[in-house]
Amino acid sequence: MRFAKPPFGRLLLVALAASSLAARAPDQTPADLYGPLFEAVQSQRIFPDGKTFVDAVPRLPVDRIMADYAASPPADAAALKAFVDARFVIPGDTPAPDTPPVPQGLDLKAHIAALWPILTRPALTPEPGSSALAMPAPYVVPGGRFREIYYWDSYFTMLGLKADGQQPLIESMLENFEALIANHGHIPNGARTYYLSRSQPPFFALMVGLSERTDPASRRTQLEAMKREHAFWMSGAACVTATAACEHVVRMPDGSLLNRYWDARETPRDESWAEDVATAASAPDRAPREVYRELRSGAESGWDFSSRWLDDPQDLATIHVTDIVPVDLNSLMWSLETRIAAHCRELAERACIREFGRRANDRRRAVHRYLWSARERRFGDWDQRTGRMTEAVSAAGLYPLFVGLATPNQARGAAQSTQETLLAPGGLRTTVVSTGQQWDSPNGWAPLQWVAVAGLDRYGHRETADTITARWLATVDRVYRETGKMLEKYDIEDQRPGGGGEYPLQDGFGWTNGVTRALLDRSPNALQDARRPVP
Repeated sequence: MRFAKPPFGRLLLVALAASSLAARAPDQTPADLYGPLFEAVQSQRIFPDGKTFVDAVPRLPVDRIMADYAASPPADAAALKAFVDARFVIPGDTPAPDTPPVPQGLDLKAHIAALWPILTRPALTPEPGSSALAMPAPYVVPGGRFREIYYWDSYFTMLGLKADGQQPLIESMLENFEALIANHGHIPNGARTYYLSRSQPPFFALMVGLSERTDPASRRTQLEAMKREHAFWMSGAACVTATAACEHVVRMPDGSLLNRYWDARETPRDESWAEDVATAASAPDRAPREVYRELRSGAESGWDFSSRWLDDPQDLATIHVTDIVPVDLNSLMWSLETRIAAHCRELAERACIREFGRRANDRRRAVHRYLWSARERRFGDWDQRTGRMTEAVSAAGLYPLFVGLATPNQARGAAQSTQETLLAPGGLRTTVVSTGQQWDSPNGWAPLQWVAVAGLDRYGHRETADTITARWLATVDRVYRETGKMLEKYDIEDQRPGGGGEYPLQDGFGWTNGVTRALLDRSPNALQDARRPVP
């Protein structure tokens, strides 16, 4: 499916129109809008997946629905389900309309190409009362329960679109992200009102690197969007103290500023309300609002959830994301700062070049000082409470290589430790701990495979990158040939579908398609080699 390249100047008009709409209908979440009805639906688990109700579209005005509920509260779960079904359009996990089914028996590359139309959605003007956010241009969704555009997923999806010659769709997705920044001040976790209190790992600058719009006007639009995203992540700098953190900003012991994941709300997530309430209830020594903030912040990290964030790796209620200074986030922030400086250089903005060059240099020094262990030969996360790196060994430690922040010696050490600890039979491990959380062993995830391979390639560690590529492609191909599906995550120890987490395994799947397609171009013979019998 191809789309005509939209006039780029349209972005401002779209942003103004959407801002006007937002002024008439504030971005309240379903929990805000439906209060006691929302809590009843989620606590009684009227739908097996908590995301179902928050994605539903009301058939009647909100005030009318709530008046009906107050006048005659449903007596039991069956009556509540009937009440909701009569007043809401309930979503399903459906493909894009008017697209033919994917033919059977395609090879992996052809199958991915056939999935793009299935996962592509047209520009969207949300219906009244919907939790969806406006999308001015076509976009790709991950698939399954994920019916909207997601932030960091989209970068990895774009890699596959690039390989398949879908440049207009890359540009239209960038237009959507620029509109989200213009309308909301940041790119939310996903394009829903209930995601607006948080973002996700800031890949926007890297997405800009995939754009072919290099004229001065486009560069100016990109620059302003990147600056505004940077301001969102750094807004806590105005309130951080010498020994504390504020919003997304942490002041390190030497006075330098780094970033953390942090959600602006301290309530259960709308889409996982029942799960969050249960987790908070299992931690009687912690205030529920504290647990809710930590769970939300874990969702902002994209690693929801992982032993990276847990005091007790086997107990989700010990989550403490906001105490952690994460290596992946700070690597991406350095990449954002260097990209801003590069755009300013193109546009001859000397003050901007100096400011963001200085910011990037300061961040590089802080990352090397606090997030690198020469003894363990790895990058990692730093815990504000203990004043040292955590013991969590994870694939996040390859982000400095991915963005070019590591020194050659650091990259050499990280490559060696990766081969010794993170390399699994089916690809790159997420962590070395098995917890039942989906961002832990034995699961492997497409984005982390790409981060590792691209980072190792950047520093000349081609052999390790080749091994990860071959093993990952063999895992995806094996599961595809057995199931006919591309999945969200994989068990890379046994090369089968992955598990764990808060919801069933999803197929579709945007970022797996994108990374797999890009790796097939990187290593055209990897699949044939993997299928060849061992002598």
